[in-house]
Amino acid sequence: MSRIGKKPVAIPNGVTVKMTDDVIMVKGPKGELSTPLHPAVNVAIENNEVVVTRPNDLAVSRATHGLMRTLIFNMVQGVTEGYSRRLDIVGVGYRAELKGQAVQMNIGYSHPIFFFPPSEIAIEVPQPTVIVIKGIDKQLVGQVAAKLRSFRPPEPYKGKGIKYENEQIRRKAGKSAGK
Repeated sequence: MSRIGKKPVAIPNGVTVKMTDDVIMVKGPKGELSTPLHPAVNVAIENNEVVVTRPNDLAVSRATHGLMRTLIFNMVQGVTEGYSRRLDIVGVGYRAELKGQAVQMNIGYSHPIFFFPPSEIAIEVPQPTVIVIKGIDKQLVGQVAAKLRSFRPPEPYKGKGIKYENEQIRRKAGKSAGK
């Protein structure tokens, strides 16, 4: 049995979890999230906890068991604490700034890059070389961070580009002058 799937998801104070036939909705102080339930698993709300079980040991049930529990846990954590991702911009002259809702980035191209985030995402630029993405949906925060990083991924020779906060860039040696 799935080790992750066996753990119940505790529902903290101020969070409500509702279930319809095929959708689970989590509402908390920061907002509301919902996700469709997979038919291969059973979800029940008991004693202020959400319990995910699987009716059989088919491959699809085993694969979905831990996934559904993690999705529900991420929704509960998102509406209580929220998620954030920090991006660092490395490079001479590379910078970002907030222009209204959009982020304007000068990252080595002949033109500035403008990125308009989805309405559920808040973007902050505390320093010209730091971008912080915040939201309640873990998947959407990660997707926006990956999209911003894709405009100029870090290159392996000097490490210039947009990288995640704790990302390690594998460096390569440059050309060596030889005979």
